[in-house]
Order: sequence, then structure tokens, then C-alpha cells
Amino acid sequence: MTCIISQMRILTLNCNGIRSARTKGLFDWLPGQAADVVCLQETKAQEHQLEHADFRPAGWHCHYYDAEKKGYSGTAVFSRRAPDEVRRGFGVAEFDGEGRYLESRFGNLSVVSLYLPSGSSGPERQASKFRFLAAFLPVLREMRASGREYVLCGDWNIAHQAVDLKNWKSNQKNSGFLPEERAWLDEVFGPVGFVDAFRRVNAAAEQYTWWSNRGQSWAKNVGWRIDYQIATPGIGATARAASIYKDQRFSDHAPLVMDYDFPCDSGVAA
Repeated sequence: MTCIISQMRILTLNCNGIRSARTKGLFDWLPGQAADVVCLQETKAQEHQLEHADFRPAGWHCHYYDAEKKGYSGTAVFSRRAPDEVRRGFGVAEFDGEGRYLESRFGNLSVVSLYLPSGSSGPERQASKFRFLAAFLPVLREMRASGREYVLCGDWNIAHQAVDLKNWKSNQKNSGFLPEERAWLDEVFGPVGFVDAFRRVNAAAEQYTWWSNRGQSWAKNVGWRIDYQIATPGIGATARAASIYKDQRFSDHAPLVMDYDFPCDSGVAA
């Protein structure tokens, strides 16, 4: 039988502490999602602290990249298929020490769990965020020049356009919606040539993935869309479905689930 189209479901979630998310039911929910790859950010744990079997579910190949600082940052990628290669970090010590980039390679496809710094806690962290943006843009250009397909999943900590957050007018001077940050995403989606895969299939307003714990943000749906699946154009063009899961809360973020179709001769099919 000739394979014409392969399908892949990719799920991403900033779990705001993987141990906390477990107590809220994340690993009870996950098996029913039929995901092929799961990307997690802000795991906030060292691997030796993850002794419970839930953190390495049966049938999954689980890879973690911890921050050097305990209880901080960190990423993970779970996949049904064993990766051909796993890469930790993108070559900048400041951010590799925070476990912010974890890449799993499957044939000609790379799926990355990515966690950009937040600048909301003050000028020092915002300066770190700007350093990340400056350092990561050349990496994105190299990805596009490589000929590989990429899906970069995670918490980018930037709302791109006014449609991507509830109170955009009052947030224009706040981290996450600063003109410089939005211009950086303009560059990513423009000259660099990546695709906001979610927006290929859903252009609607109020599609948020994060809500502040302050006030009644969740109850009133005063949210931000800062979690993305950002793809190279080849696989980005095959995005066919996207959903944000809000029936349960595992974190202050919601899981973003996307389905892709692509030719089997891409080298991605299991």
C-alpha cells in the first residue's frame, strides 16, 4: 500500500510546574488526546525529582532539558516515535543554562519545545528577553536556510497583534506586547519566513492561551495568545486543525493542539 499523506498531532503546554500540573490531572487527560508529540515548557523540576511513572508514560519517548536553577524554567518533549536525534540548547550559554530549547528530530522534521523569557517581573528580565530575541533571530534564519521543516512549539511570551489579547490598548507599554517585541515577530513571520500555524486555520478573536491569576481574568476571558506553533512554510501549509483546550485547567496556560498532514516521502512518517 502506498502512503500518500501522513498525519501528526502536536500538543504544546506551558505547564507552570510539571509536578503541579500532574496534581491537576494533566497525565490523566493526556492519553486521550491522540497526540504524536507533546511539548511542555516551564517544567520547574530536575529529572531526579520526577520519579513517578506519570512523568515517563508508557508508550512515550520522554526527553527533558532542565534549567540549572532548581524550580525554574525547563522544557520537555514526549513523542510516540523515538527521535532520530535530540538537541538541547541553541548555543547561547545564558539561555541554554535555563533549559529553554529542546529539539527532537524525526526524519526531515524538527519539533522544538521553546520557552522564551518573560520580561514582566522587571527591567532586568526584560533586558534578558531582548537579548534572547537578538540571539535567536539568526538561529531562525539558519533553520530556514537548512531545508529542514520545523515546528517551534511553546510559550513565546509575546502577543503578536491586537486580536491576540483582550486589552491591547492598555498593554502597549507592558512586556509581552511592546512594539519592539511585536516588530520582532513581524520579522519572524515576514522576511525570515516562518508561519503562525494556528492563524492558518483560525483567524477568530478571543483565541487565548494564557490568563493572569490576578482578578477574574479566567472567568471573564481576559487573556493573551502567547503560546504558538510556529512552522516553516512547508509543514505550516499542511496545518488543518487547531484547538485550545479549556475544559480543565492544568496551568495558567491552556494546551494548544494542532493537526498536520504532509507527504509520506518527507521522511517524517513513522
